[in-house]
Amino acid sequence: MKRTIIAVGCLVLAGPALAQSVGEKTGVNSALGIAPSTEDFVKQVAISDMFELQSNKLGEEKGNAQEKSFAAQMVKDHTKTSSELKSMVDSGKVKVQLPAGLDSAHQSKLDKLKAAKGKDFSSDFDDMQVSAHKDAVSLFERYAKGGDNPELKAWAGKTLPALQHHLEMAQTLDKAK
Repeated sequence: MKRTIIAVGCLVLAGPALAQSVGEKTGVNSALGIAPSTEDFVKQVAISDMFELQSNKLGEEKGNAQEKSFAAQMVKDHTKTSSELKSMVDSGKVKVQLPAGLDSAHQSKLDKLKAAKGKDFSSDFDDMQVSAHKDAVSLFERYAKGGDNPELKAWAGKTLPALQHHLEMAQTLDKAK
């Protein structure tokens, strides 16, 4: 019993240090409220923006009127954040390599949207937009509070209100079902 208590205590105390070495993909950092590393933040933002752009272009084509309007705004806003992030990386202010494409999880979501039609498309699209924006808000909140690159940290804080608004918009889409 004592060993179990000691082991659990060690894990609790070491948790934040261990979690920082685990990628954002596991969700451990998010669950513990730990800021992602600069590399993880940039990678996740870039992938998130790529997914937003591609999924919302599908939304502009296949969605209902409300989804088309939402999608047009997302394409505009996420084109802007992608450009801003790329500019920081290209300038050398953020020393991280941007990913070239979607990760497998985002690609499978995009493939599902490409195959869906009508109400199935709307249901999947709306759910994915809510989920993606919840993840983005969490990611940006944590980096804005505890990120280690001052310029990127300031950008995360400046961008966060728009993402929170996107989440509200996505939740409105989802409720309209």
